[in-house]
Amino acid sequence: MKVGIIGLGFRLGYLGFVFNQMDPDFEIVGYADPAPAGMPMLDEKGIPAGNVYDTPQELIKNEEMDLLMIGSPNHMHLDHIRLGLEAGLKVFSEKPIVMTIEQSFELAALLHQHGHKRLLVGLVLRYSPLYQDLRKAQQDGLLGDVVSIEASEHIQPYHGAFFMRDWRRYESYAGSFMLEKCCHDLDLYNGVVGARPRYVASFGGRKSFTPQNTPVDEGVNDLDVYHCKPSGWLGTEKVFDSDGDIVDYQTAIVEYENGVSMTFHTNINVPDEFRRFCVIGANGMAEGDFVRGFLDVHNARNNEKVIATTYKAPSETSHHYGADEQMAEDVIKHVMDGTPLPVSALDALEAGILALTMDEARKTRTVVDLSSVWQRYDAALNGSAAEHHTLKSA
Repeated sequence: MKVGIIGLGFRLGYLGFVFNQMDPDFEIVGYADPAPAGMPMLDEKGIPAGNVYDTPQELIKNEEMDLLMIGSPNHMHLDHIRLGLEAGLKVFSEKPIVMTIEQSFELAALLHQHGHKRLLVGLVLRYSPLYQDLRKAQQDGLLGDVVSIEASEHIQPYHGAFFMRDWRRYESYAGSFMLEKCCHDLDLYNGVVGARPRYVASFGGRKSFTPQNTPVDEGVNDLDVYHCKPSGWLGTEKVFDSDGDIVDYQTAIVEYENGVSMTFHTNINVPDEFRRFCVIGANGMAEGDFVRGFLDVHNARNNEKVIATTYKAPSETSHHYGADEQMAEDVIKHVMDGTPLPVSALDALEAGILALTMDEARKTRTVVDLSSVWQRYDAALNGSAAEHHTLKSA
């Protein structure tokens, strides 16, 4: 499979390695990136990055490819997706695929024009064994009708410090922390619920990575943890006095259109991290943790544990609990043979809209009703928004 890359950062450098493992015929034909942070990974693994181009337009014009992969900073995603779709290419974009609600409408209109199956998304957790087992238990009727969900994504201080030092500390480049980091998780639970979110409330802020919490009178080695993960574009060494505007903790409450409720909590200064869920249904409950590697399912009638699965820690070179390898394999099969994928661009847009609404609710301290958002989204996706605009112009 031949690919071109726009934005050869850490993530696509790593995925280049994983895709190469899954397909010996995988080839990067070229890339466009003024400062390719992912190049050392490819060089270390002996994977050529192809021809270098000054602009994405030159890359697309001069190379033949089966897939255009986009790993540029988030605020560039929509423009780069548009370039690929308008060139007739199949496009893979890292998440989040857009930055704002308005961009969600804009991309929905593009997908109406070009077909949403032309856009693949890097919501990698859909490919994880744990999530696949959760959905199978649900499909087997072990949970019954889903009633409520408690979920979280917590990361260790070294990772939280990375966000405070990397370009992702700025909402203008990355979007909110909930969008940039947690859209993975929100997509998973949207999938479990099987309905769109309707009402959202949220609270949060920044209380850990603040100047008054700067470590003092500690050994130099005690501070190394905050700098062990390298930052990329626009990187800084400041952690507790970072000029970033993202939050370091947030909680949200969601009610879906079918009445299911969910609480979601994220914090980026959690020493013993976990990425947990508890899905409670009329017939049973499923509890699992991606970090700690388990899935338990209990029957509500007799309290019996009917599933008790533990997951081995993946190799040191594997990210996302082994899901990247499965994603690479499935994407290659999809591009070359048309094999269906477990997640779509439409799933990504809905997860992004939920994340963005959580931040609107947090900033305005209101309960946000999403009904008008979904109306505009559906109109754009079905082309009726463009038709309405044309009629008004006439």
